[in-house]
Amino acid sequence: MSPLSPSSKPSFWSGIIRQTKKVLKWLLFLIVIIGVSYIYWKYFYTYSEGYRAGLLQKFSNKGAIFKTYEGEIILSSVSSNRDVAIASEKFLFTVTNRSLVRQFDTLQGQPVIVHYRQKNAPLFWRGDSQYLVDSVKVRR
Repeated sequence: MSPLSPSSKPSFWSGIIRQTKKVLKWLLFLIVIIGVSYIYWKYFYTYSEGYRAGLLQKFSNKGAIFKTYEGEIILSSVSSNRDVAIASEKFLFTVTNRSLVRQFDTLQGQPVIVHYRQKNAPLFWRGDSQYLVDSVKVRR
């Protein structure tokens, strides 16, 4: 047989095609793993969790398609001798637990302590905020 015989060409090209398919399969697998890891880290990983205390100023059900419960607490850093906040900032949060909604509805205008979990980014069906509140207590 000569080196240019037709029987040697298919085995040479089939080896290259086989190697290329193998590399592409591993590349696709790696892209899927990186994509799933990024989505988990961005939207489901809990970046921080803790407590915030302040005056519950606003609590509402909002959204065009996906209705979510959104709230706003005024965090007082300095208060006067009449319990009026002088220097304050707002803490915006989302409530995903439907059983807490009635509690929040009755606590507007009162000092509260909430426990939250902060995600890296919000999901549109889970609310507008990165902060997901899962418990509330009245501050005495």
